[in-house]
Amino acid sequence: MATAATRSSDRRISPVFLGIAAIMAVTGWAVWTDFAPNPGIAVFLFVTSGWIVSLCLHEYAHARTALHGGDLTIGAKGYLTLNPLKYTHALLSIVLPVIFVIMGGIGLPGGAVFIERHRIQGRWKHSLISAAGPLTNVLFAIVCTAPFWLGALDGVPVVFRFALAFLALLQVTAAILNFLPVPGLDGYGVVEPWLPYSIRRHVEPYAPFGLLAVFGVLFIPGVNQAFFDGIYALLSGLGVSDLESYCGQNLYRFWTDPHPLCEVALSR
Repeated sequence: MATAATRSSDRRISPVFLGIAAIMAVTGWAVWTDFAPNPGIAVFLFVTSGWIVSLCLHEYAHARTALHGGDLTIGAKGYLTLNPLKYTHALLSIVLPVIFVIMGGIGLPGGAVFIERHRIQGRWKHSLISAAGPLTNVLFAIVCTAPFWLGALDGVPVVFRFALAFLALLQVTAAILNFLPVPGLDGYGVVEPWLPYSIRRHVEPYAPFGLLAVFGVLFIPGVNQAFFDGIYALLSGLGVSDLESYCGQNLYRFWTDPHPLCEVALSR
């Protein structure tokens, strides 16, 4: 009986996650109804809480796939509760990704769950565990962009549409960046099982710096411009215009001056 109870508690959704999801729902309602006196603050809270929810789901996907792959220690570590405080490094898992969003509008999840890889047999399982996280961001991006490419936004408040467009941008950037085959990112985790041992051994010491290296490279103006040109082109193909995602970010950064084009769009 004790074992069964423990297993049940290992999988029970954390009140912390439910609280974050509740913030997302309430602030989303505030954005939709224009209830908040300052729409920028409401957009900031809605997008930030939505981003954290997606981070939790990203790490849950890693953990759940690892559990089915053979690492039965996942549950005892609290990873199946969706509680971000259970991750191995809260700074890398939650704080740093949120700072990335605030600074540059880049969705870049951090490292989070510790998986005992020696318990998992088979290269395909290891690759799938690594791919599960960014695939969750792909799914989240599809959900966020679906109202745009389905043409289901007639009559939707423009502020909510902008906020949803910016959240979609974060999910698209998170999926693309995390699939890069850079040590420390999930993309490298997908290909690592298939690499010769000598290469893996030489690359391993650099894995902790991969995330920061990618973020640093993205701050190079030319690289940043080319990257976001590609992101905006992809979003445009999904029905999200450059103006919508840009104005969503402009609203999100409520402490800065609003862009004239966004002010015109909001006044319509």
